[in-house]
Amino acid sequence: MRVGLVVATAFLGMSVLSSVATVVADEPVRIGIIGLDTSHSPAFAKEFNAEHSADDPLAGFRVVAAYPFGSKSIESSSSRIPGYTEQLESMGIEIVDSISDLLSKVDCVLLETNDGTLHHEQALQVFEAGKPVFIDKPVGSDLAETLAIYAAAKHFDVPMFSSSSLRYSNGAQAIRSGSVGKVLGCSAHSPCKIEPSHVDLYWYGIHGVETLYTCMGVGCDTVSHTSTDDFEFAVGRWSDGRIGTFRGIRAGSSGYGGMVYGEKAVREIGKYDGYRPLLVEIAKFFRTGESPIDAAETIELYAFMQAAYESKRQGGIPVEIEAVMQSAEKQAKMLNSSLSN
Repeated sequence: MRVGLVVATAFLGMSVLSSVATVVADEPVRIGIIGLDTSHSPAFAKEFNAEHSADDPLAGFRVVAAYPFGSKSIESSSSRIPGYTEQLESMGIEIVDSISDLLSKVDCVLLETNDGTLHHEQALQVFEAGKPVFIDKPVGSDLAETLAIYAAAKHFDVPMFSSSSLRYSNGAQAIRSGSVGKVLGCSAHSPCKIEPSHVDLYWYGIHGVETLYTCMGVGCDTVSHTSTDDFEFAVGRWSDGRIGTFRGIRAGSSGYGGMVYGEKAVREIGKYDGYRPLLVEIAKFFRTGESPIDAAETIELYAFMQAAYESKRQGGIPVEIEAVMQSAEKQAKMLNSSLSN
């Protein structure tokens, strides 16, 4: 039912409420996908469009349209577009020629374009249309773009949410809920391919950094970073004296996970539990308009990765989160300079 899509006026304001599609009982919430250059697009569409029992969290949603074009410069992404377009067409999903056309047909949006350099331009169109949007990782290709996107969402009073699916793995969520008591430290790891157009960890290291922040929470002051051909290693020092680390892996055995050091136990974070837990959170978000993650936490984990990059450039010295934030905020304002006050 699309009734759940009309979110609290205190959050959205009447301008957005009036732009949301008219609620029609017993019709599905219509989802549109922007970008068919990632495996997430067909996987998410297949899950949302599957037959669900009435009490399933994903019941009442349907992907109805998709705009296929994503990266033109990243071959590993652009080469996927024809195949993923065919997959969505085979599901009965309409393929459209423009984002504006897509926005006229849907109630909410999955911005799945793999290339983060395109997200600011694409997200602005979604915000202007007043459509709630999940932005897949990375939010932007650097911290300035990330801040600009969050600022634009606030400017247009439109709800947005972004996360790696690793955040919602059962082990990480149990730790966040107190299974080891207060978390005193964490070491997370994940695969870490690098794309030159993005800050190093934004492209794939985001998965492990999201796990780190799921367990540690906010409050990191400084980050130092070292890098080799095969590995990335970032050390964050939190304001209360805790230490959290991320290891990015490009050689040998890999995977997702890590260790957490708590008041009550030292425990493995556990395995990756796939896309469904994230999709359940996206469905809740589309119903309520409320992000399950405070924007400040998502922004800080992107600042952590930016600080790691700056530390690497400066030979591994500690870099302050506050310093990279101040620099990026100035750039973000320039990116959003066209927005009216």
